[in-house]
Amino acid sequence: MVVGNSSSPRVRLIGDRPVGEGHPAYLIGEIGINHNGDLETALQLVHQAKAAGMDAVKFQKRTPEICTPRDQWDIERETPWGLMTYIEYRHRVEFGEDEYRAIDEHCRELGIDWFASPWDVPSVEFLKGFDSPVYKIASASLTDDELLSATRETGKPVILSTGMSTPEQIDHAVGVIGTENLILLHANSTYPAPTNQLNLRMMHTLMAQYPDVPIGYSGHEVGLQTTVAAVALGASVIERHITLDRTMWGSDQAASVEPVGMHRLVRDIRAVESALGDGVKQVYPGELAAMKKLRRVAGSDAS
Repeated sequence: MVVGNSSSPRVRLIGDRPVGEGHPAYLIGEIGINHNGDLETALQLVHQAKAAGMDAVKFQKRTPEICTPRDQWDIERETPWGLMTYIEYRHRVEFGEDEYRAIDEHCRELGIDWFASPWDVPSVEFLKGFDSPVYKIASASLTDDELLSATRETGKPVILSTGMSTPEQIDHAVGVIGTENLILLHANSTYPAPTNQLNLRMMHTLMAQYPDVPIGYSGHEVGLQTTVAAVALGASVIERHITLDRTMWGSDQAASVEPVGMHRLVRDIRAVESALGDGVKQVYPGELAAMKKLRRVAGSDAS
């Protein structure tokens, strides 16, 4: 198992992939529960993410009886599968051992990373059986010290989203997890998030606060431009919810990216990364002909 820092203090290894300063952004397609409990839909989403050029897909893993408040268990709701209690619904969309074995095999065949956000300690134990390269802590779980500690004890890198959290809560969570294997994601946890509340410059605040930690962005907005802008601002990791069709049933679908959008997002992010360059001024070969044709007075080469 390879974990920890690379040669730069703001780099982590996810499997054998360096993630952080000086490396291409690590692109995550957040499937979450957009599969609606259907394995075939999940596998199709994995395929689409790989085809688009994403580096990883992410799921969510819950123990429904732990993660669902007891007073909500028996509340009935309309679902695509008929009227059912909320706890029945939570079980209906939850994958178990067989489904994750199929997902694990499919991802290995395609050559794409997969991992999940555990929402409780038993789910951390469940995910240990798959040797995923990294764990993700959702913004909603940032204040769950027991979960943070259990995830840290896996020894794997931990990606922590910071939506719906105060600076004090973020700092406390960082203290529990430690910075050695940590990656932080700025996020706004509104679904979908208004553009004027994305506050992308918060990534720079996190970079200044935690100089040894790679910083990324988990986007819940509609559209792609602002996510691409996050890369221009230095995001080392990008996470966006993905779906086969935004009109599908589910609370996360509207803020998700469809297959065509996945391809555009990856294309534009890689183009921006290529365009950023190294900040060292030079005269490129393609400029020489223009210089010869257009420059009337030769400049000095003296320093």
